[in-house]
Amino acid sequence: MDKRSKINSRRSGNGPIVIPKRTSRRFYGHGLPNVDLKKLAGRLIVVEGADGSGRSTQIAMLMRWLEGSGHATVQVGLKRSTLVSEELDQAKKGNILSRSTLSLFYATDFADQLENSILPALKAGFIVLADRYKFTALARDTVRGCPQEWVEQLYSFAFQPDITFYFSLPLRTALERILGGRPALKYHEAGMDLGLSPDPVESFKIFQGRIHKAYELLAKNRGFTRISSDRPVEAIQEEVRGVLRDRIDLAHYKAVSRR
Repeated sequence: MDKRSKINSRRSGNGPIVIPKRTSRRFYGHGLPNVDLKKLAGRLIVVEGADGSGRSTQIAMLMRWLEGSGHATVQVGLKRSTLVSEELDQAKKGNILSRSTLSLFYATDFADQLENSILPALKAGFIVLADRYKFTALARDTVRGCPQEWVEQLYSFAFQPDITFYFSLPLRTALERILGGRPALKYHEAGMDLGLSPDPVESFKIFQGRIHKAYELLAKNRGFTRISSDRPVEAIQEEVRGVLRDRIDLAHYKAVSRR
């Protein structure tokens, strides 16, 4: 079976995304058709933060801790869709994508994972750890010039997480971490598509500065759980684990006790 046939097989019986009349109190956004959000037994934990904030390190540590404790856990993240992730990488290499097309590509990747990875795991009672969520798009796409209302509507089907951690780091520290650890900056990563500066490093600094401001505003307006990441990784991880213990009945998500 070729890739198109596999996609069609996965999609059979599913209609387009629509906006239902009611939403769950646990979520804002409108959800997917034929999904009763109140019956999702699992919990969605999102980790957000600008590049260099230590986000990926912390979610990997959290994943190991939960699995090591016997909890039913699954991890998702950006550009991991089997449907379009490879195509997205290929399209970005040409440096010819418009801002709206790039945004739509990422939204497609996100929607595919939501329907085929996140929702099934939540239905099965898993703790889902998301390394970035729709908030990354809200920050990046609006900085790239896409209207905020358009991006909000584009991701209106996305569930509100049970917890959204925001790893906050001073911009200068984040820039030092990134620039000191990478041999070269990618075109879109540096914001070169915005014409901020002909110098990739300078463009990157300006772009990341705007992303940082966008994240800070989102964290304030959306009630993220702010975690200061300018500390030893062990101290950060202990705080994250403490928040989970306080807000989630972790014993309910032991793998041996799933229904």
